[in-house]
Amino acid sequence: MTARARRGFVTGGTWCVDANKIVSHWPREDGLSEYLGEEKANGGSGSNFALDMRQLDPAMPLETITLIGDDEDGRFLMDVADKAGIDRSRMQVTRDARTHYTDAFISAESHRRTHIYFRGTSALLSPDHFDFSTVRARILHLGLPGVHRIMDEPWGSDANGWVSVLRKARAAGLETNMELASVGAEAIRRIVTPCLPHLDTLVVNDVEIGALAGVVASHDGVTDIAAAERAARLVLDQGVKHIVVVHSPTIAIAVMHGRPTVLKGSATIPSELIASANGAGDAFAAGMMFAWHEGWEIERCLTLAHASAACSLRGLATTGSLETWQSCLDLADGWGWRS
Repeated sequence: MTARARRGFVTGGTWCVDANKIVSHWPREDGLSEYLGEEKANGGSGSNFALDMRQLDPAMPLETITLIGDDEDGRFLMDVADKAGIDRSRMQVTRDARTHYTDAFISAESHRRTHIYFRGTSALLSPDHFDFSTVRARILHLGLPGVHRIMDEPWGSDANGWVSVLRKARAAGLETNMELASVGAEAIRRIVTPCLPHLDTLVVNDVEIGALAGVVASHDGVTDIAAAERAARLVLDQGVKHIVVVHSPTIAIAVMHGRPTVLKGSATIPSELIASANGAGDAFAAGMMFAWHEGWEIERCLTLAHASAACSLRGLATTGSLETWQSCLDLADGWGWRS
């Protein structure tokens, strides 16, 4: 297919089951915290991005490529995909491992989340599972490096399996985007740096861009805007074709080749509406990439990305709290914007 004939997204990589556990606060080691409740939900970049995109645009074509187990959790994820209208014909099933699952602890005090995962089937995912020959999507959203054992290691003559998959996607006529995980600076640099020349776009948070560039871009949760912009330019210059976007709870930064940096403050959602930050990064990426797919100008792309992230803060699970893209924008406009 030609690039002009393509429409929609195919997500590749992590699908898992999240056990979202609400605790009074996150304790120190040997400390004590009260357990307040739990809910079972889908998780992982491949799942979260697709489910968020479905809420932003009920008509957007969505496909996915992943590996799940032949078990109750795997069937749960298949049901999630079916109910959302996601083409799961490339969602492959194995009996060799249990479906990837995550205990996601959400602090009622800070609304922040801590993930402890069992990688299961994610350890077995390889470039051989990715066949783009019949994919009709325009953009591949791929993740999560550092979580998939085989994908994280060298594959043939490539630095790792992620590079191999990105090469295959590009050869099939797809644009490429990658999502990262909080796996540590050294692992991010080692795995993701070789991927940069094979990416059209990259949407990451301030900590991740700092790790990639070897720059401290966030101090105790506060974004150093100048450092984050400098880090984004360094990463862009390492081969990303079109744009690098950096997000944080307060600001988004977009850098492109030969163009001025674009900054956009986040939406000021009332604190009483915030349930957790679980999945806010996925929601930002979905809003950003929806607008990019539709050809919006960059500041408006960042505006929808922030609006999507703000709406996601209203729920405990990684997905389920977004609305259509117009509704997200209307809500954010009502809450107001940081300068």
